Amino acid sequence: MDWDALRDEFPITRNYNFQNHAAVSPICRRAADAVRVYLKHAEENSYLNGGFYKHADRVRGQIAELINANPDEVTFCKNTSEGLSFVANGLSWNNGDNVVTSNAEFAANMYPWMALRSRGVQVRMVFEEDGRVPLERLMEAIDSRTRVVAISSVQFASGYRTDLATLGEYCQSKGVFLCVDAIQSLGVFPIDVKGMNIDFLAADGHKWLCAPEGAGLFFVRKELQGHLRPTSIGWMSMKEPFNFARYQFEFADSAKRYDSGSYNLAGIYALGGAIELLQEIGVEQAAHRLLQLTDRLTEGLRDKGYRVVSSRMPGEASGIVAFFSDVHPPEPIQHHLQTEHRIVIAVRCGRLRASPHVYNTEREIDQLVEALPKH
Repeated sequence: MDWDALRDEFPITRNYNFQNHAAVSPICRRAADAVRVYLKHAEENSYLNGGFYKHADRVRGQIAELINANPDEVTFCKNTSEGLSFVANGLSWNNGDNVVTSNAEFAANMYPWMALRSRGVQVRMVFEEDGRVPLERLMEAIDSRTRVVAISSVQFASGYRTDLATLGEYCQSKGVFLCVDAIQSLGVFPIDVKGMNIDFLAADGHKWLCAPEGAGLFFVRKELQGHLRPTSIGWMSMKEPFNFARYQFEFADSAKRYDSGSYNLAGIYALGGAIELLQEIGVEQAAHRLLQLTDRLTEGLRDKGYRVVSSRMPGEASGIVAFFSDVHPPEPIQHHLQTEHRIVIAVRCGRLRASPHVYNTEREIDQLVEALPKH
């Protein structure tokens, strides 16, 4: 892969050394071009001969290919929170059931489950230990009343990558659903919903996919679609949504049953363009590139005296590197980097957090390390 040529897809490189893709990524040119195609046609022709919903189905197929699902197991959502809420609100719960998760989750993967407490559902949190959410602790927390394990593929504040294949196999053996918040890995680390025994998955496009905010995706395994009750119901939820002449309350035989009304077509066009670019790169190649860059960053940080929180063990490292200084507080460092050097990183949970993408260069990684205050 010509990584330097790829930078043409990211005009932000002219303005910033941007290493904050775990927050809100710049939109890649491919995604922006796809939106422009949609907007030009809608501006000049309205919906006439647009084929907008056929195009949405093509994007649905792209998503399915990305996560090794069938197209009828995938639909669109506004964001990760909405997709996870489909699961939390759509399953049947009994008093005394529990959900296993961690105390390190982003709020999107916490509040939908916490809201179930009013229905007698317990939320069990496995605590982060030295930047990791130990797999054995998650599995130990599962008991006969556990209905769902809700976990992030990559933790937002530490960058810890969950062994979803092992966890999924264990959940399946216990008759427990595995629900994954995939926003911090989708597109740059492999997700195989079949091979990993994932039952539900949600993600938005505005992080590693480099698409706009507000255009997300939701996966539900085909066998479970009859058990997960749609909670936001509208004309697009039905088998024949474009048959306006009569009411026929019959849910679609696919994940489209979780749709309600008209799609965010501009966002879906952009999402398709972004996925197209990442598929050209290849997820495996993207993962290899990201680990090279973050290994380089980790080494540089340690050499300069910073403490790296993120696990760099094989299978646990990701595109996120969380670190801190024993001397300098994180907020002034983050502000200094952005205002004085145009280097963009974040502060999360008292840690500095860098999250480069595959188009970042080794020189940009080194610039970040060089610009950090000395100990």
